[in-house]
Amino acid sequence: MYGLINKAIQDMVCARFDKETWQTIKQKAEIQIDDFLRMEPYPDDLTHKLVKAASEVVGLSSSEIMQAFGEYWIQYTGKAGYGPMLDMGGDTLPEFLENLDDLHTRLSINFPQYHPPSFECTESEENTLELHYHSSRQGLAAMVVGLVNGLGTRFNTEVNVTQTQNREEGAAHDVFLIEYKAI
Repeated sequence: MYGLINKAIQDMVCARFDKETWQTIKQKAEIQIDDFLRMEPYPDDLTHKLVKAASEVVGLSSSEIMQAFGEYWIQYTGKAGYGPMLDMGGDTLPEFLENLDDLHTRLSINFPQYHPPSFECTESEENTLELHYHSSRQGLAAMVVGLVNGLGTRFNTEVNVTQTQNREEGAAHDVFLIEYKAI
């Protein structure tokens, strides 16, 4: 994963806890890097070690950490120079979700070693969507839940996300049922 992800995890921990907590997490994860370079790719295992260590240090499950990170990621990228790109994704939650693959294609220009996930979005009934998430990476489904919640905040939309298919339980890919209502 690119350093932008690890830097965002660092910033989230420092914002919600403190720098000492971040240092403890890095030490527990046996990470010797002081500053993550945003445009530099790092092994996925490094990010997973940080999440596992964060889970142990702050007393939340890895799933809770990834969900919180997903919500934080939406705010973080908006402030880290990707706000205009997010703005181009759509004016509503469903429109944005339908354009996720286009957004990831645009990101691939800046991050040439990026292996983006793919999303399919279908409206099953009024104010309800099914989001199909395909990724070569493991363990990021909880982050998708957080991302959708963060997007709900961005679009002033109340959301309820339920994972209905889980790749870690043998499904071909992850599927989320998203109920939404503009506030």
